[in-house]
Amino acid sequence: MTYTQEVLKRAKARLAQAKEAREAENQAHLRQAYAKVPRLRQIDMELRQNMAQAVQAAFERGDGGAELLEEARQKNQALQREREALANAHFEEGYLDEGPICDRCGGTGYVGTRMCECLAELCRQEQKKEVSILSGCKETFNQFRLDYYPDKFDSRYGASPREIMERTLQNSRRYAATFTPASGNLLFAGGTGLGKTYLSACIARSAAERGYSVVYESAPHLFTKLEQAKFNPNEDTLREANKLAGCDLLILDDLGTEIANQFTVTALYTLINDRLNAGNKPMVISTNLNAEELTRRYSPQIASRLLGPFQQLIFVGEDIRMLKNRRGL
Repeated sequence: MTYTQEVLKRAKARLAQAKEAREAENQAHLRQAYAKVPRLRQIDMELRQNMAQAVQAAFERGDGGAELLEEARQKNQALQREREALANAHFEEGYLDEGPICDRCGGTGYVGTRMCECLAELCRQEQKKEVSILSGCKETFNQFRLDYYPDKFDSRYGASPREIMERTLQNSRRYAATFTPASGNLLFAGGTGLGKTYLSACIARSAAERGYSVVYESAPHLFTKLEQAKFNPNEDTLREANKLAGCDLLILDDLGTEIANQFTVTALYTLINDRLNAGNKPMVISTNLNAEELTRRYSPQIASRLLGPFQQLIFVGEDIRMLKNRRGL
C-alpha cells in the first residue's frame, strides 16, 4: 500500500503518542507498586545488579565467567519468581506488565524495513478519515435507495431505470470490494442528482478502509490545485499535485462543472494520460456530460481516453434531490 506523506506523518505521530502514553502508564504503575510493596523495588534493583556484577567479574577474570553468569541467571530467576508472586498477590493481572505498545516492532512502526501492522492500521484510519472529510459522505452502499428510481420499463434504455441502477450499484460495490491498483477505471455518466457523487464517495471510503491511498476531489478543486502547482509552485502546491498522480485511486467528481479553458483541457489530458501510462492507475470519474459533450468541451483525445479504458456505468432516473423535496424529506 502507498500512503501520502501527510497520512504517514499523522499515523507516526499517533503511534509515538501511544508509545509515550504506554511508557508513562508503565512508570506510573511501577511507582505505585513500589510504594505499596517496597520489596518490589529491592527485587528490581537486585535483578539489575546481579547480571551487571557477573558480567564485570567475568570480564576482570578473563575466562568468560560461565560459572558466574550461570549463578547470576539462577539468582535472577528466583527473584523473578518472587516478583511475579508479589505482583499476583497485590495487583490485577498485567498491572506490572511493562511490554511495549506493540510486541512485533516495540512501537517503532517497522520490523526491519517493513511497515508493522500497528502503523499500517493507523495509516488506514488516517486515510479513511481524510477521504471522509474530502467527500463529506458518511453513507454506505447498503443505504443506497433503489426505490427512488422508476421501475417502469423505459424503451430508451431497454429496461427500467431501477434495473439499470441496480446493475450500476452492483458493479460499484464489486469494484470497491475487490479494489486493487490493477482494478481499472470507472466512468459514472448521467444527469444531475442521480447518485454519482454518492457511489463515488462509497468507493472512496471502501478503498481507504482497506488501506489504499485515495484522493477524492471535485473537478473545480482539482483544477485549482493543478493551476496553483503550475503558476505558484512551492512545497505545498507541488505536494498536492503529486498526490493526484501518485495515489492508488483518484476519484474526480463532477467533471464538467469547472470553468473550461485551455489550461483545464491540457491539465485534464495530462493527468489522465499520465495515470494510464503509469500502469493504468485506477480512476473513478463522474460527469453529467455525454460522449458528444465530452468531445466538444474537451477534445476527441480526452473523450477517447474516457470512453475507451474506462468502464462506463450509466445513471438514469429523476433528480433524487427534487424527489426528496417533493416528498418533504
